Amino acid sequence: MSTPYPFTALVGQDDLRLALLLNAVSPAVGGVLVRGEKGTAKSTAVRALSALLPQVPVVAGCRFSCDPAAPDPACPDGPHDVGGASVRDARMVELPVGASEDRLVGALDIERALAEGVKAFEPGLLADAHRGILYVDEVNLLHDHLVDLLLDAAAMGASYVEREGVSVRHAARFLLVGTMNPEEGELRPQLLDRFGLTVEVAASRETDQRVEVVRRRLAYDDDTEGFAARWHEDESALRDRIVAARALLPHVRLGDGALRQIAATCAAFEVDGMRADIVMARTATALAAWAGREDVLAEDVRQAALLALPHRRRRNPFDAPGLDEDKLDDTLEQNGDDDNDGDDGGDDPEPDGDGPGGGGQPPQEGPDAPAPDAHDAPASDTDAGTGQDQDDDASPARAPAAGGGGGEQRPVQASEPFRTKMLSVPGLGEGAAGRRSRARTEHGRTTGARRPQGALTKLHLAATVHAAAPHQRARGRVGRGLVVRRDDLRQATREGREGNLVLFVVDASGSMAARQRMSAVKGAVLSLLLDAYQRRDKVGLVTFRGSDAEVALPPTSSVDAAAARLETLPTGGRTPIAAGLLKAHDVLRVERLRDPARRPLVVVVTDGRATGGVEPVARAGRAARLFGAANIASVVVDCESGHIRLGLAGQLAGELGGTAVTLDELRADSIAGLVKDVQGTQMRSVA
Repeated sequence: MSTPYPFTALVGQDDLRLALLLNAVSPAVGGVLVRGEKGTAKSTAVRALSALLPQVPVVAGCRFSCDPAAPDPACPDGPHDVGGASVRDARMVELPVGASEDRLVGALDIERALAEGVKAFEPGLLADAHRGILYVDEVNLLHDHLVDLLLDAAAMGASYVEREGVSVRHAARFLLVGTMNPEEGELRPQLLDRFGLTVEVAASRETDQRVEVVRRRLAYDDDTEGFAARWHEDESALRDRIVAARALLPHVRLGDGALRQIAATCAAFEVDGMRADIVMARTATALAAWAGREDVLAEDVRQAALLALPHRRRRNPFDAPGLDEDKLDDTLEQNGDDDNDGDDGGDDPEPDGDGPGGGGQPPQEGPDAPAPDAHDAPASDTDAGTGQDQDDDASPARAPAAGGGGGEQRPVQASEPFRTKMLSVPGLGEGAAGRRSRARTEHGRTTGARRPQGALTKLHLAATVHAAAPHQRARGRVGRGLVVRRDDLRQATREGREGNLVLFVVDASGSMAARQRMSAVKGAVLSLLLDAYQRRDKVGLVTFRGSDAEVALPPTSSVDAAAARLETLPTGGRTPIAAGLLKAHDVLRVERLRDPARRPLVVVVTDGRATGGVEPVARAGRAARLFGAANIASVVVDCESGHIRLGLAGQLAGELGGTAVTLDELRADSIAGLVKDVQGTQMRSVA
């Protein structure tokens, strides 16, 4: 096994190190979610933590790591002889994003279970992680069925494997640590809430600190053992401090004043449920123990809020995580109590970044310690583009630019999002699990049976018995047991839902530039993006205006990124519909090579008034017919308004092989229609 990078050799990232250490002191805090850009030592820090955890006493020979002081009475390897105990290092188990269900929870030998009635069980990763760390890199990309299993295990502290009436249960209590890049998509709210703490990490913009990071990493790569030896003393000291904090933890007093501050803070930030209050209380207690104190102070409550609340206060997927620290300080001051008689500011210097310094911060010690962390937050503005285009005679709200050319309209605010009707791709797909279109999946309702191709995952019991029954006499069956062979086993075929690629093609021309109108259009697209987030789709954004089209956002799982691009979308110029459709067709062609199983749904948002260039309407029709010929599901959101309507969006939908819906019809609560299924050659409305 390779030597992990020493935890004490990490440069900066104070909030990340503190959150991990608090969970090492008190696993009841509930784990850590680490959000940040790539290359910021997220995985390195998590792997380094495992070397600091105290050793774990286990029952000798138990595959499920039972505690000899309190062995699990339902352990599949039990009953245990409590006299046989051993000690091992705490484990850090990594859950790959592409893992199977059997690899996570374990697998039953179905053939032996049917023929012999024996519960032959092979433990999975949840059993390996019991009383240790379960680490999920890119946790936001984890498939839904694995997320469901993690949620169940985290809630109950146990894993259940159920297969056709045969069940196995074992304890599964672990420290859940996940890392993710928000650009690749967000987490489901249920799993997000299961993480006790969250931290945002970013690469330092301070030159000296970046130099030190590179210097230490190169030294580690050149001589791993030697580098680890240089930090051995600091690692041992930090490990001893964790042990001491664990011993002090039961003696820490959480006074009524601190509890009142915790409750008031959670109420002020309108977090859902009571889990936030409990996590804050445990975190504040762990902070006091880490600082060597037996009383929780106001500074502990403040630090606990900054770690436990940012990911819980989000009201919708497009709200950026974070806390208003001025509001937090006001809340704590208003609900101060005599029980918190520590100095709120004397020992808690205000940091220069987005995380407090505080007495709970892990010190940056050891050889070659860098200069103090500057925590300079990087700028991350989205370029809106400022090209000048020709004026469009259908945009009276825009003032003409100097020289007679048409200037672009500044971005407008989107109207309030609403619940949309479900748009789905027809037929039966086989794409990634999601909640939009029908698909053959590993989960869902059983629709039939087939011979297994590879490992058996979902047994169809009736079909298996039906296949084995005619051969019982020839196989010499004696007694009540059914003689089952591998050839008799049948895999259940199931139908569920898949996620699709929803590609938005948005008209940003002058004809859409009237502020009230563009605000409604952005609100509609934002609503569809919210629907795509909930249905686990990938999304992309193509915009067209002036004389050309651009890919504002390549296909991604980050709906947040699409919403950000939409917010800064400028308008103005003519309406090159053909260019927008051709650009979208190119995007789909490339994406089909990358992810051939994911079926696309194209949503064109326009009033259909093609202008600019030679024969713009005819060129738009020819481009649209490419989608119909390729059987690509599509829908046109008709943005035309006013008493006089030309119906051009409907004509465009006909060329695409789809149909048109107005902004009003897009609403789920409108009277105009119900669920709409997008056909490859047409899209029908089900009344």
